[in-house]
Amino acid sequence: MSHIGEPVKAIDSLDVLIACGLIAVVMGLSAWRRLGLAKDLAVGTVRTVIQLLIMGYVILFLFDQNRAPLTVAIILVMVLFAGWTALRKCQCRRLEVYPITMISIFVGSGVTLAYVMQLVVRPDSWSNPQYLIPLAGMIVGNAMNGTALAIERLESEVCSNRAAIEVRLSLGATRLQAAAEAVRRAVGAALIPPINAMMVVGLVFLPGMMTGQILAGTPPVIAARYQMVVMLMLPAATALSVLLAVFFFVPRLFTPAHQLREEIREEL
Repeated sequence: MSHIGEPVKAIDSLDVLIACGLIAVVMGLSAWRRLGLAKDLAVGTVRTVIQLLIMGYVILFLFDQNRAPLTVAIILVMVLFAGWTALRKCQCRRLEVYPITMISIFVGSGVTLAYVMQLVVRPDSWSNPQYLIPLAGMIVGNAMNGTALAIERLESEVCSNRAAIEVRLSLGATRLQAAAEAVRRAVGAALIPPINAMMVVGLVFLPGMMTGQILAGTPPVIAARYQMVVMLMLPAATALSVLLAVFFFVPRLFTPAHQLREEIREEL
């Protein structure tokens, strides 16, 4: 007997509260092993609940209004927050690097989103929030994670290989040539999560979009096709954002004379 098309069972606030018990278990393990994760887990849980609750009402409002300026404004807010969040683990002066991460995520996500909306999904209206908001959220989120990993890894690589970089500089290499190996490792590290996900999708895990559509009653084959598009667009958005962020961030580590900045040595 087919269950496709059955209505989704509603989850109420009590069910969400029960689900929080999973985090309580992790917090207990953290306290037991003195991992120091309890505070971050608690804050993350509260923010998750509040932010998703607010976003649910915002999306409902956008669906009712169906106005392009409002939809675009929400996406821009996503990018603004993503650019700042990408610097959470960064050791540099965040306000100076923030434009780099924000612009990189905006361009990488924007190009990918435009491609998918216009050439793949092709909705009746390019600003249809039913498609634009969920796709933008996935793209921006992954671009943010990749950018964060790339910036952090690039700083670490420059710190670890500072002597070798200075030797290359002394031999006449440009800053981009001297930092080429650090850049390669930073970009490679940032792309590990989306590439790993591509390798095991459907075998090890069912991604969120496909799972959500199946729960909503969409035929599994159609849900799989949508997930294929998602799994292809995420590495593209991540790669574009990461390459831009690294390209613009490398010069900040060096002086115009192609020498490591003194303050960077102190920070790193």
